[in-house]
Amino acid sequence: MKQTRLESLLEVNLNIALGFFVSLLFWTFFIVPVYDIPVSFVQNLEITGWFTVLAVARGYIMRRFFNAGLHKAVRNIVKGVCTKIGS
Repeated sequence: MKQTRLESLLEVNLNIALGFFVSLLFWTFFIVPVYDIPVSFVQNLEITGWFTVLAVARGYIMRRFFNAGLHKAVRNIVKGVCTKIGS
């Protein structure tokens, strides 16, 4: 089944939202204390937010690329196999 653009965007955003909270917690309670990085919680939110925006864009573009590209590839393979069988 082919996803619509809106479905792709919703799936990616849900996935990224979960990743945002996991990353924020990991960054705040593990990375900052272990590496003694002097940043405030607001700065942690900003940094995580920037990477989240990038992740949404990357995830959406990759999802649309593979959704379109894989359907075309399968269609071409089937067309090639049917042509060989018919000849």
